[in-house]
Amino acid sequence: MCLLLAGCGASLPQLRPGQAGDGEVYLYLQPFPQDADRLAFSIDGVFALSRDGGEARLTVSLGEVRGSELKRQRLLAVGSLAPGDYTGFSFRIGKASLQGETGDSALPVPEAATKIDFPFTVGRRQGRVIAMVLRYAESVGSGFGFSPAFSLFVPDKPPTNLVGLVANSASNDITVFNKKSFQVYDVIITGRGPAGMALDQRSRRAYVALSGEDGIEVIDVAAGNVADRIRLYPGDEPREVALTPDGRTLLSANTGSNTVSIIDADSRFEVARIPVGNGPRSVVVDPAGRRAFAFNTLSNTVSVLDIPTRSLIATIGVDSGPVRGAFDRRGDRLYVIQESAPYVVVVNPNLLTVTGRFPVRSGVRAVKVDPNTGLVYLGKVRDVLLGLYDPFVFAPVGFMDVGAAVVQMTADGDNNTLFLVGPDRNAVLVANLTSKRMLGAIDVGHHPYWVTMMGER
Repeated sequence: MCLLLAGCGASLPQLRPGQAGDGEVYLYLQPFPQDADRLAFSIDGVFALSRDGGEARLTVSLGEVRGSELKRQRLLAVGSLAPGDYTGFSFRIGKASLQGETGDSALPVPEAATKIDFPFTVGRRQGRVIAMVLRYAESVGSGFGFSPAFSLFVPDKPPTNLVGLVANSASNDITVFNKKSFQVYDVIITGRGPAGMALDQRSRRAYVALSGEDGIEVIDVAAGNVADRIRLYPGDEPREVALTPDGRTLLSANTGSNTVSIIDADSRFEVARIPVGNGPRSVVVDPAGRRAFAFNTLSNTVSVLDIPTRSLIATIGVDSGPVRGAFDRRGDRLYVIQESAPYVVVVNPNLLTVTGRFPVRSGVRAVKVDPNTGLVYLGKVRDVLLGLYDPFVFAPVGFMDVGAAVVQMTADGDNNTLFLVGPDRNAVLVANLTSKRMLGAIDVGHHPYWVTMMGER
């Protein structure tokens, strides 16, 4: 169950510099066949080969490969590439071994780089995922040497109802995956610092806050591309966004300007902005779509906004560092998590009063209510245990050892699964909500911040 992932801090990471207009390529290694369990090898370098004979080095993400451990898709290498035509890749193998009854036996490896022909084109600001399958019998031969042989292909796009999206705040892109197979098949390049997302499942549009460019990008989920950008004011630094249930109104928590923007989702124009407390990190909308709650991390308050009148109607004091909130299944309790205080505060969203304050350990960063049982899941930035809490007395009823610090999570109602963002190891973990067992993990971009998907609840 433990996937050996570590935690991370609460702030956004330093954004990755890059050339404007560059594309990206992600190389994913597919699961090895069972007969490759005894094989192990290291990769010293991966290069994309341009048509004019040049080489572009990719960043190797999986330097040591062991067949016995490669039972899921793994990110092998990633890199930014200038737009243009490429003829394939070359791989430099460091060492290889084959496990036998008496231990590992070293295998000779080629001195020269192994070249694989696979013509592809990179467009301006275009992401491309290429999958690799190891041809084990050809790679090992009689067992006296290792000469890697791979088949490369572009993964098929699944039906739109199976699409999942992960915003990667430091690599400035969105990983697109199949939520049923846990396989990555596409990458969408975004503006700088993509963070929180909101998904309108009816229109198949996703909105992603660009903390580094003071805007919100609109993603066409079916087409798999950026359809538009909503521009905010300089210095807004939007962190997270939320939609009303009808999908007509989008709200943005602007950390830099201490405001919440109210945006018409159809026209994509800001129709109002409301001053709130200091450092609004997140915003949620009640099930009726009439009130929004902004969590002001630096002023230790929750601002209550009336959406129809576009006004601030109340300010609720809480403990230190409120970051997010989640409603219970009935919508009459709002659980407020705080990264600097060891408590969860319960707010009555109708009376706008604090009705409970329950002890948990400090550093809580993620909260999700199980749509089936009502259990409250809490993830912490310095803890590999995901806490399960009774929603009435808020006593812990169990823990899941996910091996990772969890900073955000969502539930897939179609498959009864929980998807958890673990930034430190650049992965999204998947657990079964019924059995509470880990099902797998998905390698994504650098420092993932948010996961969303069609069919989420």
